[in-house]
Amino acid sequence: MRIPRICVFESLARGHEVVLPPQAGEHLARVLRLDRGHPIVLFNGDGFEFRAEISQLGKRAVSARVLDDGIATDRESPLRLTLAQGVARGEKMDLILQKATELGVSRIVPLITGRTEVKLDAERTARRLAHWQAVIAGACEQSGRSRLPVLEEPMRLGAWAATLDQASGLRLALDPAGSCAPRDLPTFDAATLVVGPEGGLSDLDLTLLDQADFRGLRLGPRILRTETAGLAAITALQAIHGDL
Repeated sequence: MRIPRICVFESLARGHEVVLPPQAGEHLARVLRLDRGHPIVLFNGDGFEFRAEISQLGKRAVSARVLDDGIATDRESPLRLTLAQGVARGEKMDLILQKATELGVSRIVPLITGRTEVKLDAERTARRLAHWQAVIAGACEQSGRSRLPVLEEPMRLGAWAATLDQASGLRLALDPAGSCAPRDLPTFDAATLVVGPEGGLSDLDLTLLDQADFRGLRLGPRILRTETAGLAAITALQAIHGDL
Protein backbone atom coordinates (compact mmCIF):
# COMPACT_ATOMS: atom_id res chain seq x y z
CA MET A 1 0.00 0.00 0.00
CA ARG A 2 1.40 3.38 -1.02
CA ILE A 3 1.13 5.87 1.82
CA PRO A 4 0.30 9.44 0.71
CA ARG A 5 2.93 12.10 1.43
CA ILE A 6 1.71 15.60 2.25
CA CYS A 7 3.74 18.80 2.54
CA VAL A 8 2.58 21.21 5.24
CA PHE A 9 4.14 24.59 5.93
CA GLU A 10 4.23 24.51 9.73
CA SER A 11 6.19 22.91 12.54
CA LEU A 12 5.59 19.22 13.20
CA ALA A 13 5.96 17.20 16.40
CA ARG A 14 4.50 14.12 18.03
CA GLY A 15 0.87 14.64 19.06
CA HIS A 16 0.28 17.76 16.96
CA GLU A 17 -3.03 18.10 15.11
CA VAL A 18 -2.41 19.54 11.66
CA VAL A 19 -4.98 20.92 9.23
CA LEU A 20 -3.92 19.75 5.78
CA PRO A 21 -3.73 22.11 2.80
CA PRO A 22 -7.17 22.29 1.13
CA GLN A 23 -6.12 20.65 -2.12
CA ALA A 24 -4.35 17.80 -0.31
CA GLY A 25 -7.26 17.26 2.04
CA GLU A 26 -9.75 17.15 -0.82
CA HIS A 27 -7.56 14.65 -2.67
CA LEU A 28 -7.40 12.33 0.35
CA ALA A 29 -11.11 12.58 1.12
CA ARG A 30 -12.79 12.79 -2.27
CA VAL A 31 -10.37 11.21 -4.73
CA LEU A 32 -8.66 8.52 -2.65
CA ARG A 33 -11.72 8.20 -0.33
CA LEU A 34 -9.60 7.51 2.74
CA ASP A 35 -11.09 7.12 6.21
CA ARG A 36 -10.08 8.28 9.67
CA GLY A 37 -7.06 6.44 10.96
CA HIS A 38 -5.53 5.95 7.50
CA PRO A 39 -1.73 6.38 7.62
CA ILE A 40 -0.09 9.28 5.83
CA VAL A 41 3.36 10.89 5.90
CA LEU A 42 3.84 14.59 6.61
CA PHE A 43 6.89 16.76 5.93
CA ASN A 44 7.55 20.50 5.98
CA GLY A 45 10.71 20.78 3.90
CA ASP A 46 13.31 20.53 6.67
CA GLY A 47 14.50 17.02 5.79
CA PHE A 48 12.31 15.05 8.22
CA GLU A 49 9.30 12.83 7.61
CA PHE A 50 6.60 12.29 10.24
CA ARG A 51 4.25 9.33 10.46
CA ALA A 52 0.69 10.56 10.88
CA GLU A 53 -2.91 9.44 10.50
CA ILE A 54 -6.08 11.12 9.33
CA SER A 55 -7.91 12.31 12.42
CA GLN A 56 -10.81 14.41 11.07
CA LEU A 57 -12.67 14.43 7.76
CA GLY A 58 -14.77 17.59 7.72
CA LYS A 59 -16.64 19.21 4.85
CA ARG A 60 -14.26 22.14 4.84
CA ALA A 61 -11.04 20.68 6.25
CA VAL A 62 -9.13 17.45 6.75
CA SER A 63 -6.84 17.08 9.77
CA ALA A 64 -4.09 14.67 10.70
CA ARG A 65 -2.44 13.69 13.97
CA VAL A 66 1.36 13.37 14.08
CA LEU A 67 2.40 10.02 15.57
CA ASP A 68 6.16 10.31 16.06
CA ASP A 69 9.08 12.73 16.37
CA GLY A 70 10.13 12.47 12.76
CA ILE A 71 12.77 10.55 10.85
CA ALA A 72 15.58 12.27 8.97
CA THR A 73 15.63 11.38 5.28
CA ASP A 74 18.23 12.14 2.65
CA ARG A 75 17.13 11.86 -0.95
CA GLU A 76 19.05 14.92 -2.12
CA SER A 77 21.53 14.87 -4.96
CA PRO A 78 25.24 15.34 -4.15
CA LEU A 79 25.21 17.90 -6.98
CA ARG A 80 24.02 21.29 -5.71
CA LEU A 81 22.30 22.61 -8.79
CA THR A 82 20.62 26.00 -9.14
CA LEU A 83 18.20 26.44 -12.04
CA ALA A 84 17.88 30.07 -13.14
CA GLN A 85 14.93 29.84 -15.50
CA GLY A 86 13.68 32.60 -17.75
CA VAL A 87 10.00 32.90 -16.78
CA ALA A 88 7.91 30.97 -19.29
CA ARG A 89 4.22 31.30 -19.98
CA GLY A 90 1.54 29.48 -17.99
CA GLU A 91 1.74 25.71 -17.77
CA LYS A 92 5.21 25.62 -19.30
CA MET A 93 6.67 27.20 -16.16
CA ASP A 94 4.70 24.79 -13.97
CA LEU A 95 6.08 21.84 -15.92
CA ILE A 96 9.64 23.13 -15.65
CA LEU A 97 9.40 23.67 -11.88
CA GLN A 98 7.73 20.31 -11.30
CA LYS A 99 10.22 18.25 -13.29
CA ALA A 100 13.28 20.19 -12.13
CA THR A 101 12.23 19.44 -8.55
CA GLU A 102 11.79 15.77 -9.35
CA LEU A 103 15.27 15.76 -10.91
CA GLY A 104 16.84 17.13 -7.74
CA VAL A 105 17.63 20.82 -8.19
CA SER A 106 18.33 22.58 -4.91
CA ARG A 107 17.45 26.18 -5.85
CA ILE A 108 15.22 27.83 -8.46
CA VAL A 109 15.49 31.45 -9.59
CA PRO A 110 12.80 32.81 -11.96
CA LEU A 111 14.56 35.27 -14.26
CA ILE A 112 13.25 38.25 -16.22
CA THR A 113 15.32 38.27 -19.41
CA GLY A 114 15.35 40.28 -22.61
CA ARG A 115 12.78 37.97 -24.23
CA THR A 116 10.57 37.25 -21.22
CA GLU A 117 6.96 37.81 -22.31
CA VAL A 118 5.33 37.34 -18.90
CA LYS A 119 4.64 40.66 -17.15
CA LEU A 120 4.88 40.52 -13.35
CA ASP A 121 3.73 43.37 -11.12
CA ALA A 122 3.88 43.07 -7.33
CA GLU A 123 0.42 41.49 -6.96
CA ARG A 124 0.90 39.06 -9.82
CA THR A 125 4.37 38.12 -8.54
CA ALA A 126 2.97 37.22 -5.13
CA ARG A 127 0.29 35.03 -6.71
CA ARG A 128 2.77 33.34 -9.03
CA LEU A 129 5.21 32.63 -6.20
CA ALA A 130 2.46 31.05 -4.10
CA HIS A 131 1.36 28.94 -7.05
CA TRP A 132 4.91 27.91 -7.95
CA GLN A 133 5.61 26.98 -4.32
CA ALA A 134 2.57 24.69 -4.40
CA VAL A 135 3.82 23.09 -7.63
CA ILE A 136 7.23 22.45 -6.04
CA ALA A 137 5.64 21.01 -2.88
CA GLY A 138 3.52 18.66 -4.97
CA ALA A 139 6.60 17.48 -6.86
CA CYS A 140 8.35 16.77 -3.56
CA GLU A 141 5.32 14.80 -2.35
CA GLN A 142 5.41 12.64 -5.47
CA SER A 143 9.17 12.17 -5.75
CA GLY A 144 9.94 11.40 -2.11
CA ARG A 145 11.98 14.53 -1.38
CA SER A 146 11.71 15.90 2.16
CA ARG A 147 13.61 19.11 1.43
CA LEU A 148 12.00 21.66 -0.81
CA PRO A 149 14.17 23.48 -3.34
CA VAL A 150 14.61 27.13 -2.40
CA LEU A 151 12.39 29.30 -4.60
CA GLU A 152 13.72 32.83 -5.06
CA GLU A 153 11.69 35.88 -6.05
CA PRO A 154 11.87 36.78 -9.75
CA MET A 155 14.84 38.99 -10.63
CA ARG A 156 16.13 40.68 -13.75
CA LEU A 157 18.99 38.71 -15.20
CA GLY A 158 21.62 41.44 -14.95
CA ALA A 159 20.79 42.33 -11.34
CA TRP A 160 20.77 38.66 -10.37
CA ALA A 161 24.10 37.89 -12.05
CA ALA A 162 25.71 40.74 -10.11
CA THR A 163 24.76 39.08 -6.80
CA LEU A 164 26.49 35.75 -7.46
CA ASP A 165 29.39 34.57 -5.35
CA GLN A 166 31.63 31.51 -5.25
CA ALA A 167 28.80 29.38 -3.82
CA SER A 168 27.15 29.52 -7.23
CA GLY A 169 29.68 26.93 -8.43
CA LEU A 170 30.27 26.30 -12.12
CA ARG A 171 28.33 28.86 -14.14
CA LEU A 172 26.56 27.58 -17.23
CA ALA A 173 24.13 29.17 -19.70
CA LEU A 174 22.29 27.17 -22.33
CA ASP A 175 23.33 28.41 -25.75
CA PRO A 176 23.07 26.46 -29.06
CA ALA A 177 26.39 28.06 -30.01
CA GLY A 178 28.00 27.28 -26.65
CA SER A 179 31.62 26.19 -26.43
CA CYS A 180 31.10 23.01 -24.39
CA ALA A 181 28.78 20.03 -23.94
CA PRO A 182 27.88 18.39 -20.61
CA ARG A 183 30.45 15.63 -21.16
CA ASP A 184 33.22 18.22 -21.63
CA LEU A 185 32.85 19.80 -18.19
CA PRO A 186 35.39 19.24 -15.43
CA THR A 187 34.39 17.55 -12.18
CA PHE A 188 32.27 19.78 -9.95
CA ASP A 189 29.80 19.49 -7.08
CA ALA A 190 27.86 22.76 -7.53
CA ALA A 191 26.59 24.59 -10.58
CA THR A 192 24.23 27.34 -11.67
CA LEU A 193 22.36 26.77 -14.94
CA VAL A 194 20.67 29.61 -16.84
CA VAL A 195 17.88 28.75 -19.29
CA GLY A 196 16.18 31.33 -21.45
CA PRO A 197 12.41 31.67 -21.89
CA GLU A 198 10.54 31.17 -25.15
CA GLY A 199 12.84 32.56 -27.82
CA GLY A 200 15.97 31.85 -25.81
CA LEU A 201 18.52 34.28 -24.42
CA SER A 202 19.04 37.57 -26.24
CA ASP A 203 22.44 38.85 -27.33
CA LEU A 204 22.39 41.29 -24.40
CA ASP A 205 21.53 38.44 -22.00
CA LEU A 206 24.47 36.42 -23.30
CA THR A 207 26.79 39.42 -23.00
CA LEU A 208 25.76 39.97 -19.37
CA LEU A 209 26.28 36.29 -18.61
CA ASP A 210 29.66 36.27 -20.31
CA GLN A 211 30.71 39.23 -18.15
CA ALA A 212 29.64 37.19 -15.11
CA ASP A 213 31.88 34.27 -16.17
CA PHE A 214 29.16 31.97 -17.49
CA ARG A 215 30.13 29.30 -20.01
CA GLY A 216 27.89 28.59 -22.99
CA LEU A 217 26.51 25.04 -22.76
CA ARG A 218 25.16 23.34 -25.88
CA LEU A 219 22.89 20.31 -26.04
CA GLY A 220 23.59 18.81 -29.44
CA PRO A 221 22.66 20.13 -32.89
CA ARG A 222 18.91 20.53 -32.29
CA ILE A 223 17.13 23.59 -30.92
CA LEU A 224 15.07 22.64 -27.84
CA ARG A 225 12.07 24.44 -26.42
CA THR A 226 12.52 26.12 -23.05
CA GLU A 227 10.43 23.45 -21.28
CA THR A 228 12.69 20.77 -22.79
CA ALA A 229 16.11 22.40 -22.75
CA GLY A 230 16.57 22.98 -19.02
CA LEU A 231 15.25 19.55 -18.08
CA ALA A 232 17.51 17.86 -20.62
CA ALA A 233 20.52 19.77 -19.28
CA ILE A 234 19.64 18.96 -15.65
CA THR A 235 19.30 15.28 -16.53
CA ALA A 236 22.66 15.27 -18.29
CA LEU A 237 24.42 17.05 -15.42
CA GLN A 238 22.82 14.76 -12.83
CA ALA A 239 23.79 11.67 -14.85
CA ILE A 240 27.42 12.76 -15.18
CA HIS A 241 28.01 14.51 -11.85
CA GLY A 242 24.96 13.77 -9.68
CA ASP A 243 22.99 10.68 -8.69
CA LEU A 244 21.12 9.57 -11.82
